[in-house]
Amino acid sequence: MIVLLSFFFQEGVAQDTISINNPETSVFSPDPVRATMLAVALPGMGQIYNKKYWKVPIVYLGFCGIAYSISHFSSNYNTFMTAYQDFTDDIAETDSYQDLIVADPSTYDRMNFPDSYNPSLESQYKEAMLSKLDYYKKYRDFSYIGIGLWYLMTILDAHVDACLFNYDVSDNLGVDIVPLALTRENGVQTGVNLSVRFNF
Repeated sequence: MIVLLSFFFQEGVAQDTISINNPETSVFSPDPVRATMLAVALPGMGQIYNKKYWKVPIVYLGFCGIAYSISHFSSNYNTFMTAYQDFTDDIAETDSYQDLIVADPSTYDRMNFPDSYNPSLESQYKEAMLSKLDYYKKYRDFSYIGIGLWYLMTILDAHVDACLFNYDVSDNLGVDIVPLALTRENGVQTGVNLSVRFNF
């Protein structure tokens, strides 16, 4: 009889209880290969895949800054190249260099002012234009290298970020600052002890 009542009691409890399944919350773990491939395909996509949305404007600001640098140095290089070619040719009508040189053209322009020009000034301005050409060409080329390096940096960032996405050092590294009594021959002195501990 007791067994029968206990069975009935358990059956009644079972009918009144509702089982609740607690689904385990899935933790996002990005795949480094996928993050890298997305970053290669389109800059910023690796950062979006890693859910680091705040990095996307930085990626494109870097590209815009380097693109502006390329445009600036290329434009100035072309301007000085045209001026240098006009300065050294034998055509009097090509005088774009006069927009760049602030001195009186009669002192350095051998084509338009053959009687009054100074050969030393002509040579000086020619060397100055060659120096400017080298300067703008060098930094234009550096800018092209920079855009390639920035592209590689965004890919590397996406890959490393995916690898270290769930890496947490809070459980493995701790710092304790505790008061410490130091015993010396002439008495006890107080101090501070700083210890760093690693848990493996």
